[in-house]
Amino acid sequence: MKLHELKPAAGATKREKRIGRGEGSGHGGTSTRGMNGAKSRAGYSRKIGFEGGQMPIQRRLPKYGFNNPNRVEYKAINLSVLQALSEKTGINAISVDTLIEHGLVTKKDLVKVLGNGELTVKLDVTAHAFSKSAIAKIEALQGTTSIL
Repeated sequence: MKLHELKPAAGATKREKRIGRGEGSGHGGTSTRGMNGAKSRAGYSRKIGFEGGQMPIQRRLPKYGFNNPNRVEYKAINLSVLQALSEKTGINAISVDTLIEHGLVTKKDLVKVLGNGELTVKLDVTAHAFSKSAIAKIEALQGTTSIL
């Protein structure tokens, strides 16, 4: 340690502005809030999206479309992914738990198996949903599909 590297302890210098503590502080009177308006008064809190009285953007823009509150979101897993997983691990019975273990889905995901890709191994697959092409390809190799 050298003399030019010395620093005061954290918090030992540079005190925060002491606002509203009289004229002698240099921040008395209006306490740095300015003269008039809502911001100068106690208890002021701005609404989210407030634009100073201008019509807010969420009211200026048109509303369109429909958001279905009952929509069910599935995590899509293709047969090519199941084929690669089976080749890599040697597992022929693939369930949602197997996919979670290998990091392909999370615990909260609902899994739908889609028929994209080729399948060369007989698989017993358990998932929340299947496409028709996936069922056809799995059952063509005497595999089984079961829905949770």
